[in-house]
Amino acid sequence: MSQFEDIIYSVEDGAAVITMNRPERYNAFRGQTVEELIEAFRLAWADQNVRSIILTGAGEKAFCTGGDVKQRAETGDYGPTKSGMFEIGYLQKLIRDIPKPVIAAVNGVAIGGGHVLHVMCDVSIASENARFGQAGPRVGSFDAGFGTAYLARVVGEKKAREIWFWCRQYNAQEALDMGLVNKVVPADQLMSEAKSWAAEVNALSPTAIRFIKQSFNADTDHQAGFSNMAMTALDAFATSAEGMEGARAFAEKRTPDFAPHVNWH
Repeated sequence: MSQFEDIIYSVEDGAAVITMNRPERYNAFRGQTVEELIEAFRLAWADQNVRSIILTGAGEKAFCTGGDVKQRAETGDYGPTKSGMFEIGYLQKLIRDIPKPVIAAVNGVAIGGGHVLHVMCDVSIASENARFGQAGPRVGSFDAGFGTAYLARVVGEKKAREIWFWCRQYNAQEALDMGLVNKVVPADQLMSEAKSWAAEVNALSPTAIRFIKQSFNADTDHQAGFSNMAMTALDAFATSAEGMEGARAFAEKRTPDFAPHVNWH
């Protein structure tokens, strides 16, 4: 089994459990984290004994808070990777494409890119202390691909625009009411509930599930083109003066000054 530093990978009763394991950074991902997540999902895809996947975060505070903004403020990027690339877009597509149900077990805050990850999962189960929201415009970042277009399919255009434009946070019950999650349970029951859902789907026809997932995806696969374009734009924007102001302000715990960058022309 491959050795990981930023995540934990295990297989239990036909379910692969992938845990983002950077609790000291609220499970924010750096480039290495993304590479390890990709490797774990590919392991789960190839393993004939794995029928479903549970994605969660370590600790009680955070599922994932997205890209490591402190890392970006320090180095201007998300750190070194084996491939030399930051492949968050590929990870999002992999969660969609893997022909097995992916269950997000949201154990705390799911913010920014971490929020996008749970949205990409097939279903989401939230602990009562979970919180959801986007932060991109607040920290000089965005996801103009699946993170916006697919989110609008999940919660509707008006709510998706509210989530992105105002960067508000929503509690677990609010997320359930808007269709953002499938179920809310007490924190101490989250993983047992996720494993129960995994066991239930693991007993069903894997070929039928594969066809059904691909059929659902077919309706929104055109959004992959938006995602590619968005990631290219984000590469350029993240290192711009405006993008770096957001990252530095976050790292310095101050309000960003975006006024010098206002340009509606």
